[in-house]
Order: sequence, then C-alpha cells, then structure tokens
Amino acid sequence: MTARTKTAGAAKSPTRLVIHGGAGTITRSKLKAELEQAYTQVLEQSLTAGHAVLEAGGNSIDAVIAAIVVMEDSPLFNAGKGAVFSNAGNTELDASIMDGATRMAGSVAAVTTIRNPIRAAHAVMTNSSHVMLMGQGADAFAAEKGLEIVDPSYFHTEFRWNQLQKAIAQERLQQDHDVVPDTPYPETNEKRGTVGAVALDRHGNLAAGTSTGGLTNKRFGRVGDSPVIGAGTYADNRSVAVSATGTGEIFIRTVAAFNTAAQVRLQHLPITEAADNTLGEIAAIGGDGGLIVLDAKGNHAMRFNTRGMFRGTIGGDGIAQVSIFSDKKP
Repeated sequence: MTARTKTAGAAKSPTRLVIHGGAGTITRSKLKAELEQAYTQVLEQSLTAGHAVLEAGGNSIDAVIAAIVVMEDSPLFNAGKGAVFSNAGNTELDASIMDGATRMAGSVAAVTTIRNPIRAAHAVMTNSSHVMLMGQGADAFAAEKGLEIVDPSYFHTEFRWNQLQKAIAQERLQQDHDVVPDTPYPETNEKRGTVGAVALDRHGNLAAGTSTGGLTNKRFGRVGDSPVIGAGTYADNRSVAVSATGTGEIFIRTVAAFNTAAQVRLQHLPITEAADNTLGEIAAIGGDGGLIVLDAKGNHAMRFNTRGMFRGTIGGDGIAQVSIFSDKKP
C-alpha cells in the first residue's frame, strides 16, 4: 500500500464519501417508481460499502474503490457489468483513481476482460511505474496482478446490445448511456451512467475515482475523460477531490477536474462556485454533465447542468443521502 501522509497527534478528520452514477436528462415524470427505487438501493449500497471502510479506519483510496465496485457490479450503470458497446460490438472499459495525499494516480483504458476496472487502475498506481495502461497490455497486467478476469460476455446485457443496434441504425453516437434500460426499465430517459466517488478519511486524506463504459456506438479505441487524470478524476489534499461525468471530449478539453481543483487552491474559491464555473465553461463549448467535489474539511458539492444526476453522500453519522433529480440536492 502506498505510504500516505498522517499528522502525528492531530485530531481525526470528519469522514465523508460522495458518489455519482451519471448525469443527464433524468426527470421524475419519466423515471418509473420501481426503477427509481432500484437506483436508490444501489446508490445506498455503494455509500454503505465505502462508509464501512472509512469507519473501520480505512483510507480514502480503499473507500473509493469499495463504493465504485458496487456500481461496477450493477447493470444499472454504464461501468463494468452492463457497460455500453462500441461500434465494433465490444465493451471497452475505462477507469482511474488518484490519491490526494501523494498525488499518485493510476488508470486503465479500453480494457475488455477486467471485472472491476477501478481495481486495475489502483494496481497501476501502486504496482507499476506508470500512470495509464490501455487495451491488451492493461488486461494482461491486471491478470498478472491477480485481479479477477472474466470473459467479455460477462459485461453483455441484452438492453445494451439492443441499444447499440438502434444507434447504428440511426447512425448516431449516444453520450455515455443515453437511455435507461427497457427490460424491465423504460427506454425514455437520456442519462449518463459513468460512476465515480470521492472520499475523505479520518487522517484528512482525499481520494477520487471514476469508471465508465464510455459511449454507445463509439469508434474502436475511443477514450473519454474518465481515465484521464485531470479531466475526469483529480485529487489533491491541498484543494479537493473531483470525479466527473458528462460529455467526455469536452471535459478533456477543459481539463475539468483539475480546473475545479485549481480554482479552489489558487483562487481560494468555494467548491460550489469552482464546480459551477467549470460546468459553465463546459456548457459554453457545447458540453454538459456533472461534478462531485470534496475538500479536506469535509465540505462537498454535487453540481450538474443537466436535468438530473444519480448521486449521494454519507458522513460520520452513517446516514446515506441519495438524490436523482435536479430539485432534490442533499
């Protein structure tokens, strides 16, 4: 495990975990009650998993991994199981993680056989001299490190396959995973299903992680912002931890996660203002999405410029707060 900074004799920091499961056109009128309950349940499970790590004295990196693994294992989100298909009919997964104490980072891109890409990103960070590995090399590295390897069919869901066929027929690219599954879920909502988490542990250390399947009908080898340190993920104890979801190419162009952190550290802006500034810059050049932000004092923000974002937070009291729609922000 990577050495992380601790202050001898210092008071314990308040713990905090914040997660997202994608942002997009998510409205109460179109999201069936049973589906809202299903999403809420998985988000709460994710928060509970990460919170358990923090309450046991674990570090923020492990809390982020625990929270994201729950969402990677759920077919409701576009990460891990249930990820979208590329134009070639493959699932190509991306993930990244960053340690705010050391600013070490790891990521994987376009992997096809790793059950939990966030674990592979962590392995790159802690067990290699690199920051990013991609494709077959990343898959082989994960296998060498003993991570769980699965047949690509593991990621396949019928909804995602049908979604690809419709996208091909319409000759269009779907942002992240634009619609909510039709079996048993209604195919009416545009949304983005990238998942992410930011955490603060009792030692005052921040961490951030993000995981995604990318775009439906994307070109073979396309990589978005999620595995790009500074674009989709960033963490620095001197400022904030950030995880992003949205129009990947534009989040890369605006260096969204680092942009937000830099405003906090260098301009001393409140985290909500910094996040809104970044989203405004993204909107100005045609993008949208959301950011979750957490600082070393436990202050957090969940900001988005879409109709909704799957999101939640939990602190030392152990009470999970989960929201979906724009009119209900914990």
